[in-house]
Amino acid sequence: MATQLLMPKATAVWLVDNTALSFDQIAFFCHLHPLEVRAIADGEAAQGIKGMDPVMNGQLTRDEIARGEADANYRLKLNEPKVRVPEAKRRGGRYTPVSKRQDRPNAILWLVRNHPELKDAQISRLVGTTKSTIEQIRNRSHWNSQNLTPMDPVTLGLASQIDLDLEVQRASSGRAPAAPVGDTLLPAALTERMSPDAAPKPRGEDDELDADAVFAKLSTLKRAEPESDDE
Repeated sequence: MATQLLMPKATAVWLVDNTALSFDQIAFFCHLHPLEVRAIADGEAAQGIKGMDPVMNGQLTRDEIARGEADANYRLKLNEPKVRVPEAKRRGGRYTPVSKRQDRPNAILWLVRNHPELKDAQISRLVGTTKSTIEQIRNRSHWNSQNLTPMDPVTLGLASQIDLDLEVQRASSGRAPAAPVGDTLLPAALTERMSPDAAPKPRGEDDELDADAVFAKLSTLKRAEPESDDE
């Protein structure tokens, strides 16, 4: 994270009143427009703002100011802070760059179709959108529904694969497992209770047909057939 100047306008007021730096140098250091610095010097702007000494708060040194006063083309540099404060985590919705916001509807459509278990709040966290937009895409009432194409939000750079997997895992944790389709094996608990005699014995290579019994059966069927009228 880049170091930022504290209270730039108050710092500009102090530099105008206490140094011989040019308006351009002060404007560059305080991220202001040179005309705004001139207005401060003329008393037309920043009225009522108390000047803030950047040397006292450790953001600038006397030597750095002296270099700037000796060379009008010199650009003042901020001191590096001695202590780094960790950046606070965002608690709001995910920020989406302007260049990628047009891809959000396509990403929402992909999530709705490929992960119907996701709730609207989860989709909103993933791609940084609103529940009303998600609902419009679900019921195809979105103004651009005809031109939407499902696209993976990870591929688009709107969400990370880790975040997507985490949300899918959360959504699936409370769902009952899907019912099996088609023939399946019997559960082990059931097969363990079955008696060996109850199960059908598979035919092996050693099993042979009784030929005499088969011919006897055929002879019985032959004698049972009625004689025709021509005989």
